[in-house]
Amino acid sequence: MSTPTKGPASYFPSIEKKYGRPIAQWQDLIRASPLAKHSELVAWLKTEHGLGHGHANALVAHTLAEAKADGR
Repeated sequence: MSTPTKGPASYFPSIEKKYGRPIAQWQDLIRASPLAKHSELVAWLKTEHGLGHGHANALVAHTLAEAKADGR
């Protein structure tokens, strides 16, 4: 039996379904953005790409956490 996904990644299936892009593509957009602050990136995803707050927040939190873990 698999363990349910927790945290920001738990939003990923619904993000892909609702917005029609794979998570890797959203993460590439976030990484390519000249913005660096969490709140700025969330606002950008909401205004420029039409994401809801929870979905934008989950993508940014997960992407920034990966970058921090990788030492970026």
